[in-house]
Amino acid sequence: MSRILIVDDEPAIAWSLSELLRDGGHEVSIASSAEEAIEGAGQFAPDAILLDVRLPGVDGISSMADLKSRCGDVPIIVMTAFGNLETAVRAVEAGAFDYLTKPFDLDEAATLVQRALDSTSRSGEASTTAGQARTKDDDPIIGSSPAMQRIFKQVALVARSDVPVLITGESGTGKELVARAIHLHSPRKDAPFVPVNLAAMSEANVEVELFGFARGVSPATTSARKGLFERASGGTLLLDEIGDVPLPVQIKLLRAIERQEILPVGASSTKTVDVRVVAVTSRELGPLIESGEFREDLFFRLGVVSIDLPPLRTRGEDIPELARHFLQRATAGGATKEFSPAALCELGARSWPGNVRELRNAVEHAALMTGSSTIEPTDLPAPEVTAGGRDVSAVEPLLREATRWIEDRLSQFDGDGAEASLYDDFLQAVEPTLLTAALEHCRGNRAAAARLLGLHRATLRQKLRSHGLDSG
Repeated sequence: MSRILIVDDEPAIAWSLSELLRDGGHEVSIASSAEEAIEGAGQFAPDAILLDVRLPGVDGISSMADLKSRCGDVPIIVMTAFGNLETAVRAVEAGAFDYLTKPFDLDEAATLVQRALDSTSRSGEASTTAGQARTKDDDPIIGSSPAMQRIFKQVALVARSDVPVLITGESGTGKELVARAIHLHSPRKDAPFVPVNLAAMSEANVEVELFGFARGVSPATTSARKGLFERASGGTLLLDEIGDVPLPVQIKLLRAIERQEILPVGASSTKTVDVRVVAVTSRELGPLIESGEFREDLFFRLGVVSIDLPPLRTRGEDIPELARHFLQRATAGGATKEFSPAALCELGARSWPGNVRELRNAVEHAALMTGSSTIEPTDLPAPEVTAGGRDVSAVEPLLREATRWIEDRLSQFDGDGAEASLYDDFLQAVEPTLLTAALEHCRGNRAAAARLLGLHRATLRQKLRSHGLDSG
């Protein structure tokens, strides 16, 4: 039998939990305030505490230090219906074991209590609930859905450590905001946060930008130059679109992360750095590993902790809150505006292939276009015509031409297809034109062209060679 202290001013919740725990063979004591809990905790000597955040008088988290001073390093499970990342971080710093979001499932509560009882002083772990994870004064991460609560929990837990983090998710889901939140809630928060978009760099410059170069590496370099690892020393380095790192640089990057040592270009000796690396990608790294374009050991080193951001279409309950936030920001300093119920319904019905970024743009468009204080569905931009999340309206003429080409070629075969190579012929017909157009649009910048095409730079290089388009 274990002794459980429940601290909650809601009688229904306290009673439900007490009955659940007593049925499980535990001895239970109930307090309706932090002061009452602190006064009786020493005598009751609980083995675990279920503690509500919002209490009359002293709040739950503020009372944790006193409870621990009376009871020792007892696991405390925080309960609240009004959580956010700041609350989670406070709970982590105060030594909470974990977090329960109201309303919660009683079986979930029983499992969590058993975990707490089985633990041996696992202070420092916490989860979180709905709310806002603020990264900058005007840039919060917003969400009340279970999916976002899990993200908040992961951020709160990982922020205190120095392990590398890999953040994945579709474009527009807010990966950089999560990276900033990890930094700003970490012990490194007063040191630099240095973001770098690797996809925007030319392949030749990635190594120099990351690691710098030594003095005299060429006749034109009369002084050394610090790379991004050195500039971020003491803080956090955000590697955006990590899948675009060239293979030769990946080896040096792995060493920098594992050993906290860098070798500037042209240098004969290494430099020590102190950098927490957070990597971000909107691409699937698995296929790149299989094709040999991304090192498996680097993937595992970066992904000590992985955070996968959910697309907006899977957390529709967050859309009204997000939309109101973007509207408030778009109309700051101007007339107050609000959404009609019909407009909110329309926002919730869309699939948002561009995720939170697309929603923000739609709200800003509506705020500019309407002269009324109420935004109606007609004020919103038209939804994209999509197939599989991609806009197909602009390529319909091309699809019609491709269909005619395919039908013409099919009519030339006798039916058995033994000597047919329709797939290769089609690619040979259209791919060179697409690759050439992308390169011209990007003024010969292969990194930018690969990003535009959704290809890895090595894949683009291979395709250019296969079509005889590689000029070196």
